[in-house]
Amino acid sequence: MKLKKWVVWLCVAILLASEVFLFLAKSQKDAAIVQLHESQQKMVQLQSDLDQLKNSSVATLSTENARLRAENQNISQKFSQLQNENNRLHGVNQQLTQQLQTSHDTVTDLARYAQKQQEQLRQMQTDNQQASTAPEPSVDQSVSTVAQFNACLNNLRVIDAAKREWALENNKTAGAVPTAQDLLPFFIDGLFPACPDGGVYSINAVGVPPTCSVPGHVLPQ
Repeated sequence: MKLKKWVVWLCVAILLASEVFLFLAKSQKDAAIVQLHESQQKMVQLQSDLDQLKNSSVATLSTENARLRAENQNISQKFSQLQNENNRLHGVNQQLTQQLQTSHDTVTDLARYAQKQQEQLRQMQTDNQQASTAPEPSVDQSVSTVAQFNACLNNLRVIDAAKREWALENNKTAGAVPTAQDLLPFFIDGLFPACPDGGVYSINAVGVPPTCSVPGHVLPQ
């Protein structure tokens, strides 16, 4: 009888232990299910964050790529403009160099012309002085007249050469009329020539030969 009671109590104990085990197992299962559900939610959130990050990165890269492309195009345009400006400046430099060379040649030609004019002026003034100081033949009056005529023509040539020299140094046009005072620096000893026959000289404009009041004392054209 006692043995039966012990068996019954043993079965009850085993049953209770089974119930407790099942309860604990069910609790652990529920906890695992809750944890799995939370993990799934976290995974979904992480996936969403990852997708947003990917989309944001793609958008950022696209924007940055477009900006860099625009900057590259702008730099290319500026480089092209600078290259065109460089070519234009190179052409202007060449043109200025040619103009400078032409100006230099012109100045050189003018300097040579002025030197030649000065030499001719000195020579004519020397010839004029020699003609003026040469003794006149007392016997032959016609020889004296010819000498005076030649001396006057030399004076007219000297005045004309001095007038051209004055116009060249002072950048005067053909219509400019110098005074006797203007021409004094271009004569030997700074003296204005005088007609040996008592005539009066008219300087006239730069483009017009000087004249003498004595009839016949005219420069040949």
